[in-house]
Amino acid sequence: MLYLTLRHYEYVCAIAQHGSLSAAAAAVHVSQPALSTALARIEAQLGETLFLRRRGAAVVLTPQGRSFAARAQALLEQASRLERQGSEDATGQQLTVGWFTDLAPFLLAPALKRLRAALPGVAIRYKVDHFEPLIAAMIAGDVDLAVSYDLGVDASFMRQELSRRAPVALLTPCHPLAGRDHLSLADLAEQPLILSEEGHSVRHMLGLFKSIGTLPRIAHRAASVELLCSLAAHGEGIGITYSRPPGTNSYDGPGLVSVPISNTSAEEPLVLISHSRPALGSVIKRAQGILADVITASSPDQ
Repeated sequence: MLYLTLRHYEYVCAIAQHGSLSAAAAAVHVSQPALSTALARIEAQLGETLFLRRRGAAVVLTPQGRSFAARAQALLEQASRLERQGSEDATGQQLTVGWFTDLAPFLLAPALKRLRAALPGVAIRYKVDHFEPLIAAMIAGDVDLAVSYDLGVDASFMRQELSRRAPVALLTPCHPLAGRDHLSLADLAEQPLILSEEGHSVRHMLGLFKSIGTLPRIAHRAASVELLCSLAAHGEGIGITYSRPPGTNSYDGPGLVSVPISNTSAEEPLVLISHSRPALGSVIKRAQGILADVITASSPDQ
């Protein structure tokens, strides 16, 4: 166990710089008796006399004290640089951002471009996964920030709500409901539905329909938002997703109509998840601002 703290080293350097206990005590904001007691303990721990103290005269560094003070000053400067690393020197650091799998196709690429431009000295990495593996990676410390819906997020994490998103119904253009401006959950209750196969997402959807006193007819559980879109475009049912796809076609070509679901109870926060509140100017804090900008710009309401 280390006995001496950085504060002890600061005391020695202050005495060496000012040449008196009274001036050094004022500089480090402690009383002179407290500083004198601390110095006696430091010297006892080291087994060396660092300063010669004579009544009515300035304290004088011994040869051992001169060597120790020089090394202590170097240590304090190194500690100061280490503290400033997050805000001033990001070179050599790395940042891993987690993405919920349905969001990554629409947000990951522009976010990477912005992050790399703003943080050129930082190695930017990412992990795309479903809710549970993503949170597990956060808990394990493998992910620094995560972009996800607020489902299954451990209560110990910080959440920054970036937007609230309503789900959309995806239909083939020839479907009788395709011409509607909006749809309610009740409108969809008797329709064959295509939902995500992800556990938290399914439970969330079941809860929404249960809240209106019904259960959905699930025709398919899709492993990805791309597959969900394709199945809907081919008339296999109505897809429900929070990740509204751009354009008017599915990934494999057929037309696709997107109709908002109007129930306000179905809105879900899109959140930026972090381990704690980051320091101002740190890489994490700067990355949070960039991700917030990218996600806000991509909002369907923008």
